[in-house]
Amino acid sequence: EFRRVLFRSMTVPEGYQWHVLTSWGDPLLSGATPFDPLTRGSAVSQSLAMGDNNDGMSFFALGQDHGVIAVNNEYTNYEYLFAEGRCISIEHTRKAQAAHGVTVFEVRRKAGVWQAVPNAPLNRRITANTEMRLSGPAAGHAWLKTSSDPTGTLARGTFNNCANGRTPWGTYLTCEENFNGYFGTASALPDNAAFKRYGIGAKDAGYNWHPFDGRFDLGQNPNEPNRFGWVVEIDPMNPHSMPTKRTALGRFKHENAEVVLSADGRVVVYMGDDERGEHIYKFVSAKTIDPNNHAANRQLLDEGTLYVARFSAVDGKLSGQGEWLELTHGKNGLTPENGFKDQAEVLIHARLAATVVGATTMDRPEWIAAHPSRAEVYVTLTNNTDRGVKPNQPLNGPNPRVKNVYGQIVRWTPDQGQHTAPTFQWDIFVLAGNPTLHRDLMAGTPNINADNMFNSPDGLSFDKDGRLWIQTDGDYSNANAFAGMGNNQMLCANPTTGEIKRFMVGPVACEITGICFTPDQRTLFVGIQHPGEGRKPSHFPQGAQAVPRSSIVAISRNDGGVIGA
Repeated sequence: EFRRVLFRSMTVPEGYQWHVLTSWGDPLLSGATPFDPLTRGSAVSQSLAMGDNNDGMSFFALGQDHGVIAVNNEYTNYEYLFAEGRCISIEHTRKAQAAHGVTVFEVRRKAGVWQAVPNAPLNRRITANTEMRLSGPAAGHAWLKTSSDPTGTLARGTFNNCANGRTPWGTYLTCEENFNGYFGTASALPDNAAFKRYGIGAKDAGYNWHPFDGRFDLGQNPNEPNRFGWVVEIDPMNPHSMPTKRTALGRFKHENAEVVLSADGRVVVYMGDDERGEHIYKFVSAKTIDPNNHAANRQLLDEGTLYVARFSAVDGKLSGQGEWLELTHGKNGLTPENGFKDQAEVLIHARLAATVVGATTMDRPEWIAAHPSRAEVYVTLTNNTDRGVKPNQPLNGPNPRVKNVYGQIVRWTPDQGQHTAPTFQWDIFVLAGNPTLHRDLMAGTPNINADNMFNSPDGLSFDKDGRLWIQTDGDYSNANAFAGMGNNQMLCANPTTGEIKRFMVGPVACEITGICFTPDQRTLFVGIQHPGEGRKPSHFPQGAQAVPRSSIVAISRNDGGVIGA
């Protein structure tokens, strides 16, 4: 009976409680209808409701008991979205596109319980068809122009939005990740090195939009993929504002965008490219923030310098030095002779530029989190079965294990304590592993034991007091290399001592992803993505024989205290 409960539910520590804030398909906008468990809605109803597979999110306070949550809707599971289990028409395509993007909605706390507010003035859905602006150095470039947008400055939609960021001037950053999987064609494609590096080809990832929507047919629109893979800035306080794709931050498979301020007031954005053998990036704004002029601050992400990280280490040590390599046209080999005619081409093909300058290949860089009170940055490297197998991914300091199935968290400290510094010192905060099976590096570092072991760290965030929260998206088979780990989970770490404790465990076949706190830190919002993925035996969150639905849950202490204290 206990195992059956775990399949359908989630567990939190003694002294804590949780409730569902909202789930996929819940009505949010005027005219929306309740979620229909038989049809799972239509394109119209989905465009007025909570999107699917919620991921990264941020909370924006409007008062002690009032706020706005902006949350990504990364993708959708066709086995639950469609009765047929696949996309077979333009209506299906529009419904799937409406389930993607970002959901912005108001929440209120009543009698101590946070609730979503349907039909609230700031509620908004941003989908794969929402109009948005392209800005920065690449805007207007020939590679961004299409027949429907000959200016190359007006894109449509955002999708596969993974994690997020928030700016000091109160806007939300949503990050486009595996955009390549939405494009395909029945036409022959020319040999294209950039398409190969970004995983773009005639066969899509199964979304099947291109037979019904020509925008996603590479034969008709070969430039359309270049309009995705960006960081998108959204104003959660103005539902009529146009989202903006900030091209100065580079184009790759973005995981999140961690924003910090340097001592001199410049904005620094740390970003990971989530694919095996890709890189870690940093953007530094050219101008400084003006705390009294939020309108002017909204241009800070359009002008600055993009860098990519190179790590070095002494053999056998899990620590070393690093440097930031500038990705500026004309420097470090980024010249016309090497395939880059201008800065726009460097940014559009940031992955290729990173290779030219000699960046370190990493084990799938996921979320990056900066400590709230000291210059210290952490990144989850979730796994990499190609490490030590493919010639372009040899073992290196921060990625020390062959066929790395467990993942690790790497930490770095910028020199002089300045996020704008060109160099840094790094070490490994934790190697995830299974000490019940292994005695070598696959066992993990000493802060891993039988009671807290996990695999594939993914989501990562600090609270205001400096506790580090770790979320996993890994193998939940609880067998073989992963025996004893159970379902995906969230853990809490002490960055000073290295101690790690399990905090919660999710229902079967879900990813734990997305995290934000209320300002008083007495409520924690967490995402439960794709419970019952692949028709696994889950009916979260409603139980019985209900359709499993991605959800945001609100966690609090029974005594009303600070989460994790």
